[in-house]
Amino acid sequence: MELNAPPGAAAGGAAARPLEATVRRVDFGGVALSGDDGARLEATVRGRLMGERKSLGNTVVVGDRVTLEWERGRAVIASVAPRRNAFSRRASGERAEEQVVASNLDQLVIVASVRRPEFRHGLVDRLLAQARASRLPALLALNKTDLGDEAEVEGLAADYAPAGVRTLALCALTGRGVESLRAACRRHRSLFVGHSGVGKSTLLDRLAPGHELLAAEVNERTGKGRHTTTAALLLTPEPGLELIDTPGVRAFSLWGIDRDSLERHYAEFEPFLGACRFGDCRHDREPGCALRAAVERGDVPARRWESFLRLRDELGGGPGARPARTSARD
Repeated sequence: MELNAPPGAAAGGAAARPLEATVRRVDFGGVALSGDDGARLEATVRGRLMGERKSLGNTVVVGDRVTLEWERGRAVIASVAPRRNAFSRRASGERAEEQVVASNLDQLVIVASVRRPEFRHGLVDRLLAQARASRLPALLALNKTDLGDEAEVEGLAADYAPAGVRTLALCALTGRGVESLRAACRRHRSLFVGHSGVGKSTLLDRLAPGHELLAAEVNERTGKGRHTTTAALLLTPEPGLELIDTPGVRAFSLWGIDRDSLERHYAEFEPFLGACRFGDCRHDREPGCALRAAVERGDVPARRWESFLRLRDELGGGPGARPARTSARD
């Protein structure tokens, strides 16, 4: 059913048109939506919702609930409902600005690969910190396990287990673990994020067959690459299964986290914070550091502690003031 077309006659009157919908995708030319009955439609946005630069910015993002008005048979977004949460990053560029990736989420699914490309600890740790800042549980989807050995996979999972992160061993090509991932995503809205080349699109095509064709269909309207995810896209392959695809990440900068608050975004550190001898302990070389003692006992993985120290050194004095980004070495 094409909801943008003028409503046709129906028993008892004109066909109903939705007054509320969920944002599936945001492009320069408009917003793609899903009605509560699953029907797809497109809408423009009221000019008063635009920013000073006459762009949507963070006003309307994937996952938002919006209220519609109808003008000459076309849908217009009149308002956006308050968000229960949002996952953000620091926008690219010199100015410290927030970029909201998606909203109203239930979990973050971090897709990483064992090989080709190598597992990027730096990216995973940044994404986990941002997820905790957004109060989102995170799941690590470890793909391309056919290229590594089981001991390596188990070692990576052990690094993140103390942080409460569940790791699923996957191989999108063979289908290993795909049904376990599907089960973990049911009854949730899951945001999928991963480094370029980790196989995220192949994995999502297992979960939502034909999703690449859907992305291409949307991209065709904007003139962007047909087979490359260029913007977040909400997929609903079955009732209760909502998956948000995002472009492959090349660099990721934290938002709303500074060097003083970073320790609170490593979940496994929490039992030891406040127990150091000195109230301003930096958890580096100070005597009586409860966190460093936990690392020495094996209660906190040494690699995560070292990651924390590196990331803290990269952060400036305020949220987003000096971006901490992933790099080829991460």
